[in-house]
Amino acid sequence: MAGKTVTRADLAESVFRKVGLSRTESAELVETIIDEICNAIVRGEIVKLSSFATFQVRSKNERIGRNPKTGEEVPISPRRVMTFKASNVLKQRILRAHNTRKLKQKTAVPAA
Repeated sequence: MAGKTVTRADLAESVFRKVGLSRTESAELVETIIDEICNAIVRGEIVKLSSFATFQVRSKNERIGRNPKTGEEVPISPRRVMTFKASNVLKQRILRAHNTRKLKQKTAVPAA
């Protein structure tokens, strides 16, 4: 299931091709959007990108964990973590692509 990693440069190139801004302006726009999302998350705000996902910071309490190698119990300190929750629209697109890929694999004729 290895696939291509989408980078900031890929996003900027896509903006350049689809919106028509210069390459420099496209890269700046992508950076500005990513910075704004990061800053909002750091401030503890919920970031909801409609039809894509919701990003949120959650506080986790201290708890006892277990070292899987030794079985020894160790305390896990309290911390804040970011969560990502995909929207139903994104989940449906992923499922549809998965089902299409499976269907293509079934109907492909094996080479003789």
